[in-house]
Amino acid sequence: MQKNPVLPAHSSLVAIGDSFTEGMSDLKADGSYRGWADVLAGRMAAHSPGFQYANLAVRGKLIGQIVEEQVDVAAAMRPDVITLVGGLNDTLRPKCDMDRVRDLLTQAVERLAPACGQLVLMRSPGRQGPVLDRFRPRMEELFACIDALAERHGALVVDLYGAPSLADPRMWDVDRLHLTAEGHRRVAEAVWQGLGYEPEDTEWRTPMPLTPPPGWTARRVADVRFTRQHLLPWIGRRLTGRSSGDGRAPKRPELLPYEA
Repeated sequence: MQKNPVLPAHSSLVAIGDSFTEGMSDLKADGSYRGWADVLAGRMAAHSPGFQYANLAVRGKLIGQIVEEQVDVAAAMRPDVITLVGGLNDTLRPKCDMDRVRDLLTQAVERLAPACGQLVLMRSPGRQGPVLDRFRPRMEELFACIDALAERHGALVVDLYGAPSLADPRMWDVDRLHLTAEGHRRVAEAVWQGLGYEPEDTEWRTPMPLTPPPGWTARRVADVRFTRQHLLPWIGRRLTGRSSGDGRAPKRPELLPYEA
């Protein structure tokens, strides 16, 4: 007789980071964001009665702000699982001190790893396209640091960057910086499997079915809309030192029961 697989026993999850973990652009009907961390928490809650979840991530946060505002709060909660995704916003800045980014990320991991049963880090997904291509060397330098820290502190690394399926432009919202609902679902599946759970859905690395590419006119219209609605405001915030997360509180600041 075939035995049923033994599922991991996780009773709590705390997610920290920036817009990627907050859930942009997985928009719900009420105008709030869901995102991969909420999807993951729902799955974990379905397997663990009384499961608790907090999400401290706020859009636009740099790694220094994550360390200052979120790391100690998450560590004090002493959850079974903490996910940390941060530093990518720093790499996208025109001026980025990668030595400082590595130092801050190291501080974060050194505080979080002893405070939870399992620390989860990620090599963030990278969209195909010229805008991110210019920052790719910094991203890969960040990921090398993540790999080294994970090995040193026993953290799990979920390699989203190494999945070509998540580089597909169709996985990304019109702002070209945030995943669609399907992209977030796949990230949740990747973390779910990384934590040792049995796959619940199709393999997250499976590419989307091929579709005819948009025509030249449609691409140019999309480029103009992207520049006007997203790129220029993003540049404006960089030039004025503002962030999309200024004054914004986390969506789940306390570790509370979460229903699937």
